[in-house]
Amino acid sequence: MSTQPVVAAVDGSDDSLRALEWALDSAHRREAPLRVAHVRQYALWGRPDAAPAGLPTTEDDPVLALVRDRLEGRAGLPAVDFAALDGAPGVVLPELGSTAQLLVLGSRGRGGFTSLLLGSNSLAAARDAECPVIVVPRPGRDTGTPAGGTGTPAGGTRSGTGIVVGVNVDAPDEATLAFAFRESALRGGGLRVLAAYPWPPQTWMLPGEMPAPQIDRSAVEHETRVLADGFLAPHRARHPEVTAEIRVLPGDAAGHLVAASQDAGLVVVGRHRRRLLAPARMMGSVTQAVLLHVASPVAVVPPAPPEETAPEQGRGSSARRS
Repeated sequence: MSTQPVVAAVDGSDDSLRALEWALDSAHRREAPLRVAHVRQYALWGRPDAAPAGLPTTEDDPVLALVRDRLEGRAGLPAVDFAALDGAPGVVLPELGSTAQLLVLGSRGRGGFTSLLLGSNSLAAARDAECPVIVVPRPGRDTGTPAGGTGTPAGGTRSGTGIVVGVNVDAPDEATLAFAFRESALRGGGLRVLAAYPWPPQTWMLPGEMPAPQIDRSAVEHETRVLADGFLAPHRARHPEVTAEIRVLPGDAAGHLVAASQDAGLVVVGRHRRRLLAPARMMGSVTQAVLLHVASPVAVVPPAPPEETAPEQGRGSSARRS
């Protein structure tokens, strides 16, 4: 297993302490050390756009003292170290991901408005960190939609197990699928792969144009399933212990992922790759919607560098366009 730590970002809030428990479990499963980090807001005269050098002392940090008391006496803990950092959390938290295999934090911290579903620091970490970021929401969040499209009413009793991952067959991301399969192998409970296709199709006509021929919905669904199967094949070969079920669904991908989160242990989504005309890191609309509304923890996975992209990805995209 990797010697890079799982990092839990804490600020003393209930949200961050729930994230701490999630990070502890993840570190144990990965046989990795755990780093507990508290980012103390920069002073009023400091520069909010720059992370400070060096690590302030952890001995007099009340938040880290709270965590030490919480962990004291527990058996089977991984190796744990503590870090207290001064700076803007929205800057420092993503930087922690450069030396971590996983960054875990709550959906909201102590600051901001209590009505917010997602805090700005959590959003910044999910958007900018170099490692996968797990955002743990508050319990009891009701998405208002049936779970997984099964017709189970919102608010019902659910087990909250298994992993759900979305795959865009027009532009699949190998890093997202690889993370979902590996996490499913570590946690068990099966993997649900959701592949959504746009329906009904949107058609635009200029005056005098003939309407496009009618699209066969069953053919689109079949093609989507075939493409998704092809993208999953190498991951299934690497993880034969993982049972991956493909669900091909019409309509809004974000809505299907949010609905499935009600009975999932983790939802996995990808982050946009940087583009030439948009070099800044950003997240797509699906990922943002999932972060705002999911009922389960969500993993945001940064894209693989272009040189690590599997050749099958290009062939699948071409087949979809032909």
